[in-house]
Amino acid sequence: MRIVLFSLLIVLGAACSTTKHAYNPAKKYSSEELQKDYSIFRNILQGSHPGLYWYTPKDSMDYFFREGEERLNDSLTEPQFKNILAYVLSKIDCGHTTVRSSKKYLRYVDTARLKVFPLSIKFWPDTAVVAANMIRNDSILKRGTVIEKINGRPVSFILDSLFQFISADGHNLTHKYQSLSNRFNFGQLYSSVFGLSSKYEISYLDSNGQVRNTMLPVYDPQADTTQKRMARPFPQFPKLTKKERKKLELASVRSLRVDSTKGTAFMDLNSFGRKFHLKRFFRRSFRYLRKNHVENLVVDVRGNGGGSVNNSTYLSRFLADHRFKVADSLYAVSRKSKYGKYIENNFWNNLFIRVFAHRKSDGHYHFGYFERHYFRPKTNKSFKGTVYILTGGNSFSATTLFINSVLRQKNVVIVGEETGGGAYGNNAWLIPDVTLPETGIKFRLPLFRLVMNKNYPKNGRGILPDVEAHPSVNAIRKGADYKMEKVMELINTAKK
Repeated sequence: MRIVLFSLLIVLGAACSTTKHAYNPAKKYSSEELQKDYSIFRNILQGSHPGLYWYTPKDSMDYFFREGEERLNDSLTEPQFKNILAYVLSKIDCGHTTVRSSKKYLRYVDTARLKVFPLSIKFWPDTAVVAANMIRNDSILKRGTVIEKINGRPVSFILDSLFQFISADGHNLTHKYQSLSNRFNFGQLYSSVFGLSSKYEISYLDSNGQVRNTMLPVYDPQADTTQKRMARPFPQFPKLTKKERKKLELASVRSLRVDSTKGTAFMDLNSFGRKFHLKRFFRRSFRYLRKNHVENLVVDVRGNGGGSVNNSTYLSRFLADHRFKVADSLYAVSRKSKYGKYIENNFWNNLFIRVFAHRKSDGHYHFGYFERHYFRPKTNKSFKGTVYILTGGNSFSATTLFINSVLRQKNVVIVGEETGGGAYGNNAWLIPDVTLPETGIKFRLPLFRLVMNKNYPKNGRGILPDVEAHPSVNAIRKGADYKMEKVMELINTAKK
């Protein structure tokens, strides 16, 4: 019996291994399969997306849907089909409506160690600067080098092309520039749109401002890993306990440090997610600030993509000097979808809308609590000093709700760049994944439209800073934190 079981386990293990290695990333889906997925994709968006025509008129959106469908006349690989979906989704102008690869494809990418474009680049209008170079022996394209062209294509042309595949709130370009600047995101999207090359011709500016050309090979992680192993032994790190790992995780998301010589505290917040014990962190932090009579507080939300509205609102109550609402309106356009079997948590989302949202004269299902309720500041526990909030293109979703609650408050100064999240509002709240049945590709489907401030200009912009602090070539070259430097300049000036 043991021999039979052992043999069965070997067979099952071999089958699993074969299945894993048998996945073919170049597999093409037939036109019929793609059209089935695309039809579900379009019908779900048209039936359930609350902001489908917020910034793009219906006739224009219909045109983009047709344009996407016309590209399905031949078989395509998953990445090719995903690009078509990303192109159409970007036209909605909703940063919460994005597409990602199937689970099978993501598992393949995680283990395949594919060749990639070797540069990480920081972008802002009219400028592209090398932030990191994975080709370590390259002595030319160092951090801070200005890039003019890649394979003969001007940077402006490349950006205009890639922006067509990036979703953002409204007409916000800051978020698109930042999305491409994050780590090596640019290389992934560049390769997806323009293809992967064995080497790249890079036009750059030398130290005298003259345009030069150099060739850069594609980065091959397998070859690089082999060379590293031959060069030096793999370092041994102490094994961390579960408690130690959790502590490090929390510290990477939220932290507070105080410079007592400057009377300034620095609160780093990279998420408003539910699993980071933020309410307890806020209570302890503000108790410490009161006890030690800290005069200035710098809240850094440049990397905060959002999370729980309860957490962002809780922070607002420690800083606000007035009552505030989260939303002037918050509604869904539908209670259910006939495509519910493809929508994550469809039963519970429908139940939530039925119980808490009520249909009004406009035909929408409004979540009235947040439309009516005013949150009160924690008067006896709030911070009374000057607050500097650092913002950028990654400041998104619930982070904009937080900033909006203290916007134009006398003791609050917003420093940095336009937020990636929309100032007027966004489509969010409940955001299930939709899985397309043929390809397994997923896209996010926000179910509620939220208007933060109905009096704010409907221009599709993010929240603009009180004091602008933009990147510069020199700052990138030196690795300087130009936004924090601006804050410290403001604090020092206020003391004089």
